[in-house]
Amino acid sequence: MITIVYACGFFSVLLAIFHILFWKLFAWQKDLQKLSFANQAIMQIMNLRLIYLFFFIAFMCFYFPEELVTTTLGKAFMIGCSLFWLGRTIEQFIFININHIKVHLLTAVFLLGTILFLIPIV
Repeated sequence: MITIVYACGFFSVLLAIFHILFWKLFAWQKDLQKLSFANQAIMQIMNLRLIYLFFFIAFMCFYFPEELVTTTLGKAFMIGCSLFWLGRTIEQFIFININHIKVHLLTAVFLLGTILFLIPIV
């Protein structure tokens, strides 16, 4: 199970890197100008906080893998992470209901996160 927790950490690092690339991937320098000043700031701040959160989750997985699968607090943390990804999967269908391969791939990634974080505690 410790190996799966490490996989959760690796998964989280990859998602952090993906979010670091948002400015370039989604042409935010140009596209965010279409939003109000407040919404520009909110989008970027939320993204930076997600980057921090994903790196923090990775840190927890890499430095406390045994505690995450053997303690009540660790299990609660893992369930919380799994629920984060389950929620993100559901939101995918609500807000990005597009039949496109990239959307389907992202949905699969979010489902993977849901399952990965749940496996060590089941």
